[in-house]
Amino acid sequence: MNVLRALCGLLLWLAAHSAAAQAVPYGHNAAAGHYAAVRGVRLYYEAYGSGPPLLLLHGNGDNISAFRHNIPALARHYRVLALDSRAHGQSVDPADSLSFEQLADDCAALLTHLRLDSVNVVGWSDGGIVALLLALRHPAKVRRLVASGANLTPDSLALMPALWQQLQRGYAEGRGQAFSDPKRRNDWKVFCLDVLQPNIPLVALRRIAAPTLVVAGDHDVITPEHTVAIYRHLRLARLWVVPGCGHAVLQEQAAEFNRQVLAFLGVRVVPAGGR
Repeated sequence: MNVLRALCGLLLWLAAHSAAAQAVPYGHNAAAGHYAAVRGVRLYYEAYGSGPPLLLLHGNGDNISAFRHNIPALARHYRVLALDSRAHGQSVDPADSLSFEQLADDCAALLTHLRLDSVNVVGWSDGGIVALLLALRHPAKVRRLVASGANLTPDSLALMPALWQQLQRGYAEGRGQAFSDPKRRNDWKVFCLDVLQPNIPLVALRRIAAPTLVVAGDHDVITPEHTVAIYRHLRLARLWVVPGCGHAVLQEQAAEFNRQVLAFLGVRVVPAGGR
């Protein structure tokens, strides 16, 4: 009976803990939110946990909440810094253009502002591109990096045909329009980021010294050939292709994603059902 009572208590605690984690308003958490004035904008970020710093970078049109299933697990071992990229979420940017290089330089400036010499980085989709560029442009800032669903070019060699065609249609329809509404103007700027960029030569990846985990779903919107090419051009890399998964591995397979990321970063993780 004592064992049963203890087990029931543990299950109740886990349920309450899970509910509390889901209730955290990631991306709008006043208790964890901060602004940093760098490079002409106020970058919004949220900090969770303690330990070595770990920077999280979301995808196109998204925000910190993209990592809602990952932050609780990662924050048990790291001081998680989840960033709203420029022109995303609460990091407002009035300029009329955007580049991945700009976003990478923002990250470096934020780390300098926080007096952090180097960090581990996890980037998803556009965030994965930014993570790779951060390692290229500011190599001393990156210890290890995880790039999930990243691409180096905006063409049909890197993107699955359906996505590439969709982007081209959207660009043709919106090109030349004058957007008077600030939100629509910002949305267009963010959309164009993926239509016209990135433009990173594969050979440039040879310069990245940081160990890198390249992640993709086997049903990703990034072509498998392109993901493999990224992996092969990195000097110190591992490749993890997730069966039965699409572009958002961090959400579709959150528990395993967290486990793989922590293991790659050097945390001893017990496999599910193991000891």
